[in-house]
Amino acid sequence: MRPAPPPASAPAAAESSIEELFIRSGALREGHFLLKSGRHSGRYLEKFQVLQYPSLGVEIGRRLAGELVRYEPTLVVGPTTGGVLLAFETARQLSELLGREVRGIFAEPADTAASNGAGRVLRRGWPIATDERVVLVDDILTTGASLLETADAVRAAGVSPLAAAVIVDRSTTPVPADFPIEALGALEIDSWAADDCPLCRAGLPLEKPGSSQP
Repeated sequence: MRPAPPPASAPAAAESSIEELFIRSGALREGHFLLKSGRHSGRYLEKFQVLQYPSLGVEIGRRLAGELVRYEPTLVVGPTTGGVLLAFETARQLSELLGREVRGIFAEPADTAASNGAGRVLRRGWPIATDERVVLVDDILTTGASLLETADAVRAAGVSPLAAAVIVDRSTTPVPADFPIEALGALEIDSWAADDCPLCRAGLPLEKPGSSQP
């Protein structure tokens, strides 16, 4: 597989739209893709193609911090997997903006045998005070499932999230959150049911993103 092109320099990255950052890093792919939902699409966002570049991770963290600084958070929480990097970098940049330490932690998938229905949990003994000011971060907002599960994990610790910020909003219906969700960008990506896919009719090979490649 050919490596992605190098990312833009820091000044150029700061002036680029989120879509441009995804394109330059090879993260916005064109083809014929099988999505987790079972639907087919001609475009796919591979977020880790962006997050592999520290310079782009720093720039995205800067923008997320800019959206969340007005809430004066003390703690940033993201869902595994992409939210781990985002929570850390956003917390680091919020620490600089606010002139005090802001922590960054993550919510992990629950052990279904002991979860009592919870989708995600906060493990590892992280202390969360009742007066903690918590914000959430995530990468791609589609159905909002991982973000809402992270919010539930925070509430289980006794605190309600103040707000959330995501890199890209791909949702087609409102996400039922009781806190504001800010997005750095929005991308419309058409998808079709498998039996109504024009790319299938055109005979394009179907690829399942995230699967192992030879």
